[in-house]
Amino acid sequence: MSDVAALGRPEAGETAGAAVATVRERTTRASQVVTLLAVVIPPVGLVVAGAGLWGVALSWVDVALFLLLYVLTGLGTTVGYHRLFTHRSFETTKTVRAAFAILGSMTIQGPVTQWVTDHRKHHALSDQEGDPHSPHAGFAPNAWGALKGFFHAHMGWLFHLKGMERGEHYGKDLYADRLIRRIDRLYFAWVVLTFALPFAVGYLAGGRSWQLGLQALVWGGLIRIFAYQHATFSVNSICHMFGRRSYRSRDESRNNWIVAALTFGEGWHNNHHAFPASARHGLDRFQVDIAWWTIRGLEKLGLAWNVRLPSDGQRARRRLSEA
Repeated sequence: MSDVAALGRPEAGETAGAAVATVRERTTRASQVVTLLAVVIPPVGLVVAGAGLWGVALSWVDVALFLLLYVLTGLGTTVGYHRLFTHRSFETTKTVRAAFAILGSMTIQGPVTQWVTDHRKHHALSDQEGDPHSPHAGFAPNAWGALKGFFHAHMGWLFHLKGMERGEHYGKDLYADRLIRRIDRLYFAWVVLTFALPFAVGYLAGGRSWQLGLQALVWGGLIRIFAYQHATFSVNSICHMFGRRSYRSRDESRNNWIVAALTFGEGWHNNHHAFPASARHGLDRFQVDIAWWTIRGLEKLGLAWNVRLPSDGQRARRRLSEA
């Protein structure tokens, strides 16, 4: 059985009677405060700054570009990079595959093959030695170790471990895919596009004003990328430290609704680690999963098929507590 195929099956080494580490009934107050500071305050600060700059260095064009590109490129990562290319949760046409690969590249989180191989290694060794962005493995079980682990998982790993897993071990299927390799070779063209597009719209909407073009580039390019990247980074850090566990998995993955809201459903991370190949992460009631709605919409249009979901029986066997 290949490494890729194994990702779609129950976590290796687990049995019905396996012990589950660090399971609590609810998130502690301290955890809630940390989550608030790390996830909620930056967007609130962005809104406050925007209000102060309204009419001076921010317009409706900038807001529309920020939101539209945040959603489109974010879905490129969540639906494309993650659920389609990494876990093969569904199948689709070459055109849709190319669209998601390009949109994902426009978040500047690396080419498709690099992102996927890193993430597959994360699942193979989740929260164990060798996991590229675990906040737990290799860090002392004290406050200072937790702080260092949080920073490493959030963004520290990007500076010395990102892109180390290349080749066939975790990405043979994608390295054999001519379409994906071609899109990867044009990665820097997509990086240019992610900035050029908002500049062009701002420039034209502002009556061919390069100043308004630059303003749109800042909000629809730089700030949008900053905001989405840190939302994504929070899946690696916050969702392995703070939140609830509803299903049995062999790691410390957690469900965090705030991160889920910012990442179109990726914050239902414990659900995902319990059922890695599932196209749906928001498995329980009230767990909003916009990426899943996107896949479901494609399926209804005949553009997605072989959509993989856990059965009710599988969910019942792995459930720890009510969501």
